[in-house]
Amino acid sequence: MNNREFGQKGEDLACEYLIKNGYSIVERNVHFSKLCEIDIIAKYKNRYVFVEVKTRKSNAFGSPFEAVTRAKYNNIKTGVLSYLQEHKIKQYQIDVIGIILEPELKIEHLKNV
Repeated sequence: MNNREFGQKGEDLACEYLIKNGYSIVERNVHFSKLCEIDIIAKYKNRYVFVEVKTRKSNAFGSPFEAVTRAKYNNIKTGVLSYLQEHKIKQYQIDVIGIILEPELKIEHLKNV
């Protein structure tokens, strides 16, 4: 499995998790520039939720959340602000979902980061 397929598997698991928890998926893999891609745009009640997904095979090399650096977060925020302006959205939040596949599947959801 290459990196893209691995990331896609994580995003699929994140979508399943979100749907199971009452979210609806609006869009996936929305590109704003070479530096910015929003993995999942979902809606929960009346709020848009922009989700960054980080997947790791195990936590041997650290938490998936550690991969969301300040620079990465700023790129995400730039994309989100562009999307908000284009779609005239007022209520939103940015979430991060961390997924560890082994030794057993673990999904953690940090809301409104």
